[in-house]
Amino acid sequence: MPVKNAFYAQSGGVTAVINATACGLIEAARKHKNRIGKVYAGRDGIIGALTEDLIDTSKESPAAIKALRYTPAGAFGSCRYKLKGLEENRAQYERLIAVFKAHNIGYFFYNGGNDSADTAYKVSQISEKLGYPVICVGVPKTVDNDLAVTDCCPGFGSVAKYVATSIREAGFDVASMARTSTKVFVLEVMGRHAGWITAACGLAAEKAGDAPQVLLFPEIAFDQEKFLARVDAVVKQYGYCAIGVSEGIRNADGKFLSESGLKDAFGHAQLGGVAPQIASLIKDKLGYKYHWAVADYLQRSARHIASKTDVEQAYAVGKTAVELAIKGRNAVMAVIVRKSNKPYKWTVEAADLKDIANKEKMMPREFISADGFHITAKCRQYLAPLIAGEDYPPYRNGLPAYVKLKNIAVRKKLAAGFKV
Repeated sequence: MPVKNAFYAQSGGVTAVINATACGLIEAARKHKNRIGKVYAGRDGIIGALTEDLIDTSKESPAAIKALRYTPAGAFGSCRYKLKGLEENRAQYERLIAVFKAHNIGYFFYNGGNDSADTAYKVSQISEKLGYPVICVGVPKTVDNDLAVTDCCPGFGSVAKYVATSIREAGFDVASMARTSTKVFVLEVMGRHAGWITAACGLAAEKAGDAPQVLLFPEIAFDQEKFLARVDAVVKQYGYCAIGVSEGIRNADGKFLSESGLKDAFGHAQLGGVAPQIASLIKDKLGYKYHWAVADYLQRSARHIASKTDVEQAYAVGKTAVELAIKGRNAVMAVIVRKSNKPYKWTVEAADLKDIANKEKMMPREFISADGFHITAKCRQYLAPLIAGEDYPPYRNGLPAYVKLKNIAVRKKLAAGFKV
């Protein structure tokens, strides 16, 4: 089989470990030079392919690629850009083929979440529908942990570790001051439809009374009266209350509490700002002094406190994606399969992209307590291994030493002018 180059791109919201996946993929590809020539990274995701804005990763030293394992965010840039169907915008796919042909690209690796799996699946159909041979392998990534089929998503374990640590530490702070000052602390975390990150906050509460005492999930309709009664009872019993809340909580009518009216590039409602709403509600109805925080980008970029499990899984899905591709496995994703809880064992296998694209994995009801305000023992059993272990980056002058790649562009061969 002739040697072909590979295209790799990062898509959607980045994570603390998506570069570890890039590291695993590029290092694996370099070991298979008889099948894969060069790995070209798309600058800013799929946009890099459409605009022929490619990065030659072969120009990076082995040490620089190795350092990606310890560096957060997307080293090649990411994007929120969703390909339309072939029938809706054939020109996009013809442009992809033109770029692939010009640069001898026969492998396509797309590293992202739900919408990215959809893009990867659409690209995988190029061979059949447009007659250009390309092997397409999806590579999982999302802090939301809501991809179907895979047991968990690279990026989630590190976010889970960060938010659980943060709310535990904040809980100690509030407890110290509660007698004469702040009695309620609200931490807003990511999660549009699925409450996995909110659930991870619950890992910090190992016994009754530990922070967080209250969790608010997107899967449970927000009931103002029940919530206020719970917070009041917790403050009266323990002196303070720490609350973890998902950005995507909804009222009984299904409307987001924090919906701004804006949309992102994928057409999703722009969320954020539910923590101050919840905190103000508590102040207005119960009179308790409060503080609130929005974890926002801090939670997904916190490589300094990454989960060792998460880093290892992120690297492994990148490595396995290459192994699947050279075996000719098209339209699949490298997914994590849990083999056992105690001891925790996992492996990486292939799953069909069509079973993952545009599907969301919500929190099972059995993972949420009967009253809807916390996690169950079964949920804790699922989550605990995902935050296990530490994988600290190297430090220099007291700060993490992260790599910045040269990102040298590949010479363009096609006419400019394609608009995205």
